[in-house]
Amino acid sequence: MRSLWNGSISFGLVNIPVKLYAATASEDIKFNYLHSICHTPIKYQKTCPRCAKAVTEDEIVKGYQFQKSQYVIMDEADFEAIAPEKTRSIDILDFVELDSIDPVYFQRTYFLEPTETGGKAYHLLKRAMKEKNKIAIAKVVIRSREYLAAVRVYGSGLALETMHYASEIRAIDQLTQVGAEPEINERELEMAMLIIDNLTTTFEPEKYRNEYREMLKTVIEQKVAGKEVAPAGPPPTAGKVI
Repeated sequence: MRSLWNGSISFGLVNIPVKLYAATASEDIKFNYLHSICHTPIKYQKTCPRCAKAVTEDEIVKGYQFQKSQYVIMDEADFEAIAPEKTRSIDILDFVELDSIDPVYFQRTYFLEPTETGGKAYHLLKRAMKEKNKIAIAKVVIRSREYLAAVRVYGSGLALETMHYASEIRAIDQLTQVGAEPEINERELEMAMLIIDNLTTTFEPEKYRNEYREMLKTVIEQKVAGKEVAPAGPPPTAGKVI
């Protein structure tokens, strides 16, 4: 695997050099959008409806809509003035119980690997966290963006989970039918709990498969084998944009 980020885990006087790797990979089957007439891949152009012309990247600015049809323009200097310091450090703020964090806060998982000089400190931290049954809450800057993150023991090493901030989590009480709980009698509750007991087992992720992806892949392979292949049309000649 290729590392995405090099830095260190920092807490107290401890500094552990580490590398960051993506822990997951998407298995989604990707499709191209084609013109149904000639099977040529569709191009998406950025256009200005008022000027009725295509817009180049250097003509595009970022604007925040504060009222309908009213924007304040933000340039690169505005973003640079408040950009988080590009540190190479995973700064641990607190140690907490894993059970105290609802899964809704977690975003994406990364693996942390120690460098050659950080091996002992890395495994010392991992062992201590495992013995105390704690995870670390930290802040880290990845690609110019600051993340709240959790560092936890995963298998034989450490993993970093990027997290949502509390202000990003919507309140479930906004759903009107969630709070309106109907009357439930004891027999109904006992039957529901019996069903749960009958289906209760240990979590084995290997037994769950993406059956839709497998069926979709089979259909694609059958179409390819049956020569139901859509040839792409010839590339169009470049013309003037009107």
